[in-house]
Order: sequence, then structure tokens, then C-alpha cells
Amino acid sequence: MKYKTYALSILALAASSAAFAQSASPQVTLYGTLDANVQLLDGAARQTRVQSGGLSGSRFGLRGNEDLGGGLKAFFTLESGINVDDGSYGQNSFWGRQAFVGLGTPYGSVSLGRQYGSVYTLTNEFSQFSNVGTGASTAVIGGFGGYEPVRGSDNSATGNGGPARVNNSVKLESVNYGGFSAGVLWGLGEVAGDTKGNRVADLYGRYTGHGFDAMLSLVDDKADALGRNLRTVSAAAAYDWGNARLNGGVMQVDDRSAADRDGKGYWLGASYRMGQHLIKGQYVESKNDGALADGKTQAFGVGYQYDLSKRTALYSSLTRFKNDGAGYVSRAAGTIPVGLTDANDRNLTEFVAGIRHSF
Repeated sequence: MKYKTYALSILALAASSAAFAQSASPQVTLYGTLDANVQLLDGAARQTRVQSGGLSGSRFGLRGNEDLGGGLKAFFTLESGINVDDGSYGQNSFWGRQAFVGLGTPYGSVSLGRQYGSVYTLTNEFSQFSNVGTGASTAVIGGFGGYEPVRGSDNSATGNGGPARVNNSVKLESVNYGGFSAGVLWGLGEVAGDTKGNRVADLYGRYTGHGFDAMLSLVDDKADALGRNLRTVSAAAAYDWGNARLNGGVMQVDDRSAADRDGKGYWLGASYRMGQHLIKGQYVESKNDGALADGKTQAFGVGYQYDLSKRTALYSSLTRFKNDGAGYVSRAAGTIPVGLTDANDRNLTEFVAGIRHSF
């Protein structure tokens, strides 16, 4: 009986150890999206090309978490952007979309690495055409879909607006309290003698409830090395009513550098879902009034999406871009190929047809 008791105790201890190891083992998921389309641009000339990312940016990634007990959880994300049309990186580095690790608590989370700024979230989740380079998307607004500062040496950003992703960043986010949540992100400068100057400060808040969703963002980007000094204030909201969705947003950029590329823009959109069919439309206006030149872009687009399954969709869109003036923001959602516009014809019509598959 004595030996049986010892044996049972050892088995119980082994079982509990195995259970602990199983509960503590990390849960890792491989995921991704492949999105490609044929794009026809018609302006002063015509061009047809295959592009990547019509509904959402193509990517693959790894995400995982581990339950540490007591309400604590470790988590990580590694995500790489892909240009499906030619197989190249979507960003300048392999894990260019996201790369961070963090710790979750009952009150919120803290994470460190390369992470989304609030401008990316706001222009992505409150727009019918996201912040991708096709359609009447928020990327029309002076590049406000987001540039990407590289901290630690200099700022490789191009364009105006607010940072999409921030290197060397620390992010604190609260949990949801009755629909309200808030967060702050700090992108460290990491330059000797100029740490405070070469940095990004990002503060945001959000409310979600009763079919209503709203977000407010304030971003201050100060990079003395290249003279960039931008403050971006943006707000957006959406309301879901049955199968219909209404959305809108505004953005104001105060460029306090010598370039003085101030800008502002807004967007209004709506969509309606009928089973596997989604019909949407959006109007976007962007205007700059800085020291370089005045310019205004207006874009109106309609789109149609047919969901073959939960993971695969066919989509198309037709958008008209009206560009007035030679200013900095006179542009379409994507990069305009040379020769498609000239001094006499700055307007563009875009048609897109593509497929998106997620796994």
C-alpha cells in the first residue's frame, strides 16, 4: 500500500506538470492575405498593370500568445508585406509590416517594437476603401494613409500626414471600459544628443458600442535631423444600421518645418451588404495650402465585392479623380505612372478588378 501511494503521488505530480506545460505552451498561428488586381488608368494617356493590395495589403505573418496565469499573457506578432505582382517586399524590411512583443494584463497591455500608429488604424478601419492604393481611399489625402519613419538614425519618410508604423516604439493600451479604450505610443529617437527631437508621440482614444464606433488621434512627429516637424489631428466615426454602414473622417496636418506642407482632408462613405454581395461608395477630398503650392484632389469611387467564401472574395471598383492645381497632394490613391497626367489633363479614371484570399 505504501508503494502504491508513492506511485499514485508520482503519477499525480507528473500529470499536473504535464497539464502546466500544456497550458503554458504558446499558441502560434500562421496567417496571411494574398490580394492582386488588374488596374486600368485613363488620363492624358492609358496604362494597364497588375497591382498588389486592392482590398488589403498582401502579407503573411506569425502571431502567438502564452497564458502566464494571474491575468497575464505574453504575445507577439511578426508580419511581412508582399507585393504579389512581382514577389518583392511590401516594405523595406522582411518583417516590415509589424514586429513586436508584449505583455497583457487585466488592465491593458504594453508592447515594444515596430508597430502601427493610430493614423493607420483610423484611416484603415473607418474607410470603405481602407488606406490602400486603389479606389477612393484615405490614401488620397495627401499621403495621409501614412508614411513610415525610421528612428535611430534619420527619418526616411516621404509624403505628409501621420506615421503608419513606427520603429523603436513602446505602446501602452488600456482594456475596454464600457466601450471606451485609449492608448499612447512613443517612438524613441535613439540619436545621441537628439533623443527628444527625433521622436514620435501618438495619443488616441476610441469608443465602440450600440452600432457606433468613433476614434480620435493626435500625433506629434519631431525629427530634427531632416527638419520634419508635423502635428496631425484626425477623427473618424462609423455607424452600423442593419446591413448598412455609414462612415466618415477628417484630418488636419500642421507642418511646422520649413517645407510648410500643411494639409487637410475628409471622407464620407457608405456600404450595404446583401448576403454575399457588398456594394459601397466613398467621396474623398484632400487639400493643401502650404508654402509650395495649392492643390486639391477630389475622388469619388464605387465598389462591388462578391464573397465566394469567408476567405476568398472577388472585387471591383470604379473611381474618378479630379486634380486641381499643381500642389503637393494632387494625386490618385496610388502612385501615378509618369505620362498619365500633364499640365492640360490632371484628372484620372481608375477601374480595378481583383481577387483576395486569406488564410
